[in-house]
Amino acid sequence: MTPPIGIAHLTLLWLTPPELVAVAADTGYDFVGIRVKAVTAGERRYAMEPGSPLSRETVARLRDTGLEVRDIEFLPLGPDTGRDDWMPALEAGAALGARTFSVVGVDEDRGRLTDTLARLVADGAPYGIRPTLEPISYQPVSRVAEAAGIARAAGSAVLLDSLHIQRGGSTMDEVRALEPDLVPLVQLCDGPLVLPPVLDLPPGTPAEGTARHVESRVQREVVGEGEFPLAELLGAVTAGTPLSVEVPHARLQVRLSPREFAAHNLRAVQALLAKENSRV
Repeated sequence: MTPPIGIAHLTLLWLTPPELVAVAADTGYDFVGIRVKAVTAGERRYAMEPGSPLSRETVARLRDTGLEVRDIEFLPLGPDTGRDDWMPALEAGAALGARTFSVVGVDEDRGRLTDTLARLVADGAPYGIRPTLEPISYQPVSRVAEAAGIARAAGSAVLLDSLHIQRGGSTMDEVRALEPDLVPLVQLCDGPLVLPPVLDLPPGTPAEGTARHVESRVQREVVGEGEFPLAELLGAVTAGTPLSVEVPHARLQVRLSPREFAAHNLRAVQALLAKENSRV
């Protein structure tokens, strides 16, 4: 079964949501992920509240192209996170027809984090949006098994990211143990098996934080151009699970246009799938 392939906003974060939809449609993707809530202080913020010009234009391009928004992002769940933090994102996502909302656990208190996530699950249900808890290697919830336990208790799902599976020390047995309904989406990128040093990046590239932060935000590699066990990851999840390209690659992005970069990534994922299908 050939899965739908989408592109995450972080791959081309400087594009506005309607621009991302246009590029994704032109290059052959099936869906997009949209960042309706900025994460870092220096990040460009998009006014995506329902009825805003950007929201209306994005909805129109989705309608014209036939693409869909599967996931919106991104919200860290901390000790004080509440409805004021997530309701605007849920409303923005509902206007786009989104299905899931990516979150990350930054609260060290697992009981409180689970309660916060459960409240978000309840608030997302009327919009048809299910939160997905992503284990991130440099956050308190860093492993797949940890995220899965919290997600099951709260009624949410889990977002798998090949980078953070590798860097967070999760195993493929942890992935295989997940129920199919718990994994609505897998984000793909590649990289070296060992965390690389921060490379010489193009001028103006945001490179704050540790080497893990920098790799995650601007130094990922295209599928098939690194050493991650991506074939094993695809074999560990249910066949047909949607795949999303999340490859912020600052050095390559300055050499290619957005369409060229998006197309290059799509071809790489298709080549991986073709190679795996030929082995069946």
